[in-house]
Amino acid sequence: MAETHSPDAHTSDQGRTAAGDSYDSLKAAPVQRVRAAIRKRRFNGQTAGLAPGRLQANIAILPASHALDFMRYCQRNPKPCPLVAVTDTGDPMMRTAGDVDIRTDVPSYNIYRDGALAGTVDGITDLWRDDFVAFALGCSFTFERALQEAGIAMPHIAANATVAMYRSSIETRKAGPFGGGTVVSMRLIAPDRVDDAIRISAAYPWAHGAPVHVGDPQAIGIADLAAPDWGDPPIAPAGIDDAVPVFWACGVTPQNALRLARPPICITHTPGRMLITDVDERADQPFVGVPAQSNPTKGD
Repeated sequence: MAETHSPDAHTSDQGRTAAGDSYDSLKAAPVQRVRAAIRKRRFNGQTAGLAPGRLQANIAILPASHALDFMRYCQRNPKPCPLVAVTDTGDPMMRTAGDVDIRTDVPSYNIYRDGALAGTVDGITDLWRDDFVAFALGCSFTFERALQEAGIAMPHIAANATVAMYRSSIETRKAGPFGGGTVVSMRLIAPDRVDDAIRISAAYPWAHGAPVHVGDPQAIGIADLAAPDWGDPPIAPAGIDDAVPVFWACGVTPQNALRLARPPICITHTPGRMLITDVDERADQPFVGVPAQSNPTKGD
């Protein structure tokens, strides 16, 4: 498959609507149908709000020569890189996450060569190698459903837009060649719901957990909220003029680290277009078949 160059920010969110499945047609669909649409290349849009109740994940695929250092990087940085699944070397099936073929089950993939974005594709079957190891890292899209259930507005989901993501000055802990700043996602929250958002998201450690910062974006090195590095400009809740910026660690952080590590090849998801697993989003452990926690958001 030819690699199609795509800028490393502000991706289109609508996905295929002609001769394919639209975002709206998939919003209430079970995970099997959503993943089938992605696998058959009938949908390549952003995945926030799809397959409610299932853990969504960022992905990174690396040669085995870099895999151990990357796993150490995830272990040392669990907030931005909550490791939920790893394939065996050369095996594209991510069985602990369900019926997942990592070569086809992500809506869109970024291809990095020597640390630079070389292109974007909607399948990597022809790029797969016997020395590849694939990693799945939890995603904040998972806890957004819990926030919505508690009455906390997520306007970007209603608008079918990708959440705003920014490079920050919060440094990660290095492992081998991997390091650099933490990427954060940001949601504007009504002032009287900030404490609730913190409490609710803290119950989802596989999805980045509680925020890493609340308030002034300049305190973490972000100059302009209206100009995210990935995703779309933020949308404030309707009728809220004093919404508070709340920042969560983001699974795009490894894509930032790749700029420093410069492996000969690495494949990631395109920001906002996640792997949707079969794992229950409230499972105590991120494996298929593990029961959900007993009401982790009790009292909402």
